[in-house]
Amino acid sequence: MGKVNTGSFDIETHRLRLICCTKEILEALFKGDEALAELLEISIPVKWTEFGEPVFRFTYNNITKGKGHIQWWTYLPVLKKTGTLLGSCGYKGDPGNGMVEIGYEVAEAYRGFGLATEMAKALIKRAFESNEVEYVRAHTLAAENESGSVLKNCGMQKMEELDDPQDGKVWRWEIRKQKSV
Repeated sequence: MGKVNTGSFDIETHRLRLICCTKEILEALFKGDEALAELLEISIPVKWTEFGEPVFRFTYNNITKGKGHIQWWTYLPVLKKTGTLLGSCGYKGDPGNGMVEIGYEVAEAYRGFGLATEMAKALIKRAFESNEVEYVRAHTLAAENESGSVLKNCGMQKMEELDDPQDGKVWRWEIRKQKSV
């Protein structure tokens, strides 16, 4: 799958391959779905992202400025069985003070099949493989919703409600690395 080498940063799960976004992949993404599909040799459904270009542009700008390590940014989840892109996910930058934050989205046609949970669990597992990470954080809107259910399924705990300048009231979720005895 794919003409581009993303190195050892891709994450494999039972059903998914999370492709680590390199500068080359992001440049193809900015050219449009056809260019991205050709580069990665995948199929891309209409409306595969709700976050849109700003999230990918943010990652691109950080990568090109040498801010952070590529594995702590954006991934494209591809359903291995069909080679179909089904959303986006990743981290919001390098770990800081023992913490890294995750985010994810699944295209509407692929919701309800446990794929967001599979993505989030994979991101959490990868984060905890790093000695820099003691806990993983995520935020959802301050209401019971599918995203909160995903985080609960991953073992995350709702910690507090906050006022976000862009999103209004949000809930902060966390999971701590298990200490080995």
